[in-house]
Parts: sequence; C-alpha cells; structure tokens
Amino acid sequence: MRRSLFVSILHDIQQVNEYFIQTHDATGAPGLSGIHKITIALRILQYGMPADAVDEYIRIGESTAIVALNFFTRSIVTTYESCWDKCPSAQTGAYTGYYHKPTVVLEAIASYDLWIWHVFFGMPGFLNDITVLDKSPLFAELTRRCAPAANYTINNHAYTMGYYLADCIYPRWATIVKTISQPQGAKRQLFARMQEACRKDVKRAFGVLQA
Repeated sequence: MRRSLFVSILHDIQQVNEYFIQTHDATGAPGLSGIHKITIALRILQYGMPADAVDEYIRIGESTAIVALNFFTRSIVTTYESCWDKCPSAQTGAYTGYYHKPTVVLEAIASYDLWIWHVFFGMPGFLNDITVLDKSPLFAELTRRCAPAANYTINNHAYTMGYYLADCIYPRWATIVKTISQPQGAKRQLFARMQEACRKDVKRAFGVLQA
C-alpha cells in the first residue's frame, strides 16, 4: 500500500473513531498511535495471521489487536460505505458476481473445533475457487515448511502434514481431499457423505461467530 493511501485512510478513520487518535496516560506516556493500530488490523486481514502473531512485530497484546481489528473494520464500513455506490463502472463490473452486485471473496479455513486459522479476503466476487486459490497465500507456509504441525494416523500410517477438504472443482493435490462426484457403491457414498458433512465446519464456525 502506498504511504499516501495509508495516511488518507488513517485521517478518514480518525474522523469517525477516536480510538485511532493517539492519547497519553496519567503519567504523560504516549499510547499506541493510529498508525500502529491500523498496521495491526491490515496485517491480520492481509496475511490471515492470528491476533497474537503481531506481538513481536508491533509490540502489542492479543486482546488489543482484536479490539483494533474490530474497530478498524467497523470504521471502514462507516467511512466508505456510501462511496461504494459511486464506484466507477469498470470497478463495479469487476467485482460483480453471482449476487449481481459488487462483492469480494472471503476464503477461510476452519477446523472441527471452530478455530478459524486462515482467512484471505478481497478478491473480486466473480472469481471462481481455483482462481482465488491461485492468488491465496494458503499453501505458502507448506512450501516453506513452517505450517502448523498436524500429526495423525490412518491405516497405521503416520502423517505430519495437514490436509484440506474441498469440492470437485479443486485441483488434484496431495494436500486436498476432494469429495466424490456421483459416488457409486456404499463405500464411496459413505466417504462422500462424511467428507461433505465435515466441510460444513467452516459454515458452522461463522454461524457461531455471527451469533
């Protein structure tokens, strides 16, 4: 992001939310600046990192990072929501997809325990899953061998790399377990039914989050 754009966003948000204006405590020591708080929110949104991962980079606690992210997203909506109707026609067309209005794609990974540990946000709404996956940083950690450990055993074979449940449109990669299209036989039907049921974990996680 260009510095001029960052400063412009900071200035606009400070007009609607005093949280992003730097204050001082009772001893006169300055608190976190608006630059710190917006940087935290942008890093979490852009890289899909957990809130406690910015501690070493920004020197800020997990709870404060969550508050900053919450205030940032709400302030963005409050500040720029009216501008979306004035979006240039070229931009509107690029982001218009299935819902016949400008939208953006949210890619998310959630486990059965409702832990949302990856998000990738901002691609135009008309793009399909494969195109979004091609731009996503989802597998970057796997290629760098720094992804979270996932240890489990299947048929007496120990695995250390996690896998992702997806539908038939995704590529045939070792780390992606796809459903079976039009399964034939009881065994394949059972696999498809169980796989598709587990894929609902991400929807369940967002349902709980909304509630």
